[in-house]
Amino acid sequence: MEVMEFIKAQIEGADMGIKRAMETLTQEEIAWQPKSGANSIGLILFHVYKAEDMFIHQMLQQKPTLWETGKWYDKLGLPATEEGAHFEGPEQVDAFKVPKLQAINDYGAAVRKDTLAYVGTLKPADLDKKIEMRFGPMPLAMVINILVSHAAQHTGEISYIRGLKRGMDK
Repeated sequence: MEVMEFIKAQIEGADMGIKRAMETLTQEEIAWQPKSGANSIGLILFHVYKAEDMFIHQMLQQKPTLWETGKWYDKLGLPATEEGAHFEGPEQVDAFKVPKLQAINDYGAAVRKDTLAYVGTLKPADLDKKIEMRFGPMPLAMVINILVSHAAQHTGEISYIRGLKRGMDK
């Protein structure tokens, strides 16, 4: 398998994992918190897509995010400044209003479409390009690896919370 096909397969695999973990969940279930200050499935899902949007558009392409250009904050009913992360305490987590699942999924689909389109423009030699990160320069290949592993880690969290709410394998 050619390396760019492998990267695309990894991104699509992360997407399949998210979709499988989210299968048949209701709005009430995605908004449920195991306890005060704990992330809901909806918050985690939003965070995955918001982070991918930032990585692909802002960090890798030096462009505004879809969040900004598509005014997704209006579509999701969230403040334009919402990051979906870096909360200062449990009160902020509890105050997060989980958008409608369909709106989160629509945002995620738009982000993922752009991610795959961007990856489709890359050549194997591009993977060595250094990307400036807050902790120093990193090869583009590692940034994409972080993106995929980030989604996979959060998919595990979603699956765990799903199990807490529904019971095992339900």
